[in-house]
Amino acid sequence: MEIILGETNFMLDKPSAVSIGKFDGIHMGHCVLLDRIYKQKKNGMQSVVFTFDPAPSVFFSGKPQKLLTTKEEKREIFEKLGVDILVEYPLNTETAATSPEDFIREVLVKRMKMRYIAAGTDVSFGDKGSGNAELLRSYSREMGYTADIIDKVYSQGEEVSSTLVRDYVSDGNMERTKELLGGPYSTEGRVVTGNKFGRKIGMPTMNIIPPCDKLLPPNGVYFTDLVLRGRKYHSITDVGCKPTVSDEDVKGVETYVYDFDDDAYGEDIRVDFLSFRRSEMKFASVDELKSQMQRDIAAGRAFHNEAL
Repeated sequence: MEIILGETNFMLDKPSAVSIGKFDGIHMGHCVLLDRIYKQKKNGMQSVVFTFDPAPSVFFSGKPQKLLTTKEEKREIFEKLGVDILVEYPLNTETAATSPEDFIREVLVKRMKMRYIAAGTDVSFGDKGSGNAELLRSYSREMGYTADIIDKVYSQGEEVSSTLVRDYVSDGNMERTKELLGGPYSTEGRVVTGNKFGRKIGMPTMNIIPPCDKLLPPNGVYFTDLVLRGRKYHSITDVGCKPTVSDEDVKGVETYVYDFDDDAYGEDIRVDFLSFRRSEMKFASVDELKSQMQRDIAAGRAFHNEAL
């Protein structure tokens, strides 16, 4: 997959089928858009995903926003899904002031050689977000492209959106999140050296510090799968600040893999959240914490055995 980032003067060399959007948390609604552009390959078009960097909500508010899918995760997902080109178009005071008509004519049609576009009914672009689905339709014949405006997707009576997914993640409902995403919600990172408390009590763990812009589920213990070196391991994970053994207010992700005895320091791992076990707790003693961890691990083994 080719990635075009930070450039406004690029020029694609082949006709393209384009999907435009934020694509935060690539959910079932996004997958409909992507499927539509993939189908245009039989017509000689390359598949192109167009996003703004930073996201419009971040740029216009001036405030950082927790993301379901970081930029790096998004790139990995699009590559796995078979996207040919990912455009991360710079959003700044100059590009944000582009009229929606010029955006269609100069960016989508001229530079990207767009012949087909799949977009949601709530798509917005151009100065003050004034470009919309109807404008895409109205210019399609004049500028020589097909505008395919996709209705909202519903699941269990709920309109699927990144906001809905974010709400479920924030509630710790990992099962419903998985349904909306088509796969488990996850976070990635490099294994760092922790305080080695787990190793001291016979329960060695892998610690990662997720990117600061990554939305994590609520502090607590989760049944998880951990992916290391391309292999998946059943595990149990604590999200939080370890209140019993540390006074540091650093939110991390600490995972215990059942029956794992290997060194993974410095390696990249992915943690897939499957189900919420319990909220984070502060214990009166290390012995109480150890006993609870043993109960959590036993519950985790039972959970994974039932899931087989």
